[in-house]
Amino acid sequence: MNHLRFLHYLDEVARVGSIRQAAERLHIAPSAINRRILDLEAELGTPLFERLPRGMRLTAAGELFVHYIRSRAAHLEQVRSEIEDLRGLRRGNVRIIVSQAAAGTFLPERIAGFKSKHPLVDFQVQVGDYSRALDSLRSFESDLALIFHLDPETDILRLDELVQPLCLVMHRDHPLAAQQGPVRLRQCMEYPLALPTRDIAGRQLLDSFLANRSIKLRPAIESNSFEFLLGYLRYEHALTFQIEIGASHGHRDLVSRRIADKGFPSANLVLACLQGRQLPVIAYAFAEYIKSTMGASNRANPPAEK
Repeated sequence: MNHLRFLHYLDEVARVGSIRQAAERLHIAPSAINRRILDLEAELGTPLFERLPRGMRLTAAGELFVHYIRSRAAHLEQVRSEIEDLRGLRRGNVRIIVSQAAAGTFLPERIAGFKSKHPLVDFQVQVGDYSRALDSLRSFESDLALIFHLDPETDILRLDELVQPLCLVMHRDHPLAAQQGPVRLRQCMEYPLALPTRDIAGRQLLDSFLANRSIKLRPAIESNSFEFLLGYLRYEHALTFQIEIGASHGHRDLVSRRIADKGFPSANLVLACLQGRQLPVIAYAFAEYIKSTMGASNRANPPAEK
């Protein structure tokens, strides 16, 4: 299948925008990659790249051809998975992109549970935001996505979803931690806030809820890293907001409380794939495994202190 390897060369140049960088990543000579690109352009009768002073940029024809390469590679992986399935080995590779909030415990638990039954399966996991996840599905970089607050997309298939409330998170020594039960937002105004940046789904839900209300929450700290925000709570009586399943997992000194204000938002954790794409057998099996455990997640994570 040498021709597939040559197509992979072109795909790698498209991803990094440079023949030299692609050659370094593929451990081959830049001249070999350039020669294969020139051969393909001659065969197709059109340039696939614009050769710029600082790199390579796909032409319109190049974008079409790269989409063909990636869809063909995805189909080949699916066929390989089916062949392995026929042999009863259940081996293969699952590629999934996940939101930060589900990356701490939710997804690792499910991968570990799946691998206990299928130890020969490998996983490639990326952590990315909403737009990165959609791009990854559409470019065939990922088989599955596990993301929050997915708006309807005509080319994205929702396989399952789990409703998750937005919770208040604090250190267990925080004054509000002594309060049992939900907390009102007005109580939060007395303390510093460490909030996600505005491109994070949880922050967008919070801002939308507060838009027409008299309560204004002004962050003292903003970050796109949930680990940073949760870590900071150890050093000041600050508060943050997080989806429930990611609120304090792995942080024994943190607690979470639900918000008492009527209509406070929730978000859906959505398992998704590209519409119309036939998943590799092992990726489909993992998706079914996640679906079988989603309902149990709410029972395992009650709204009280974690």
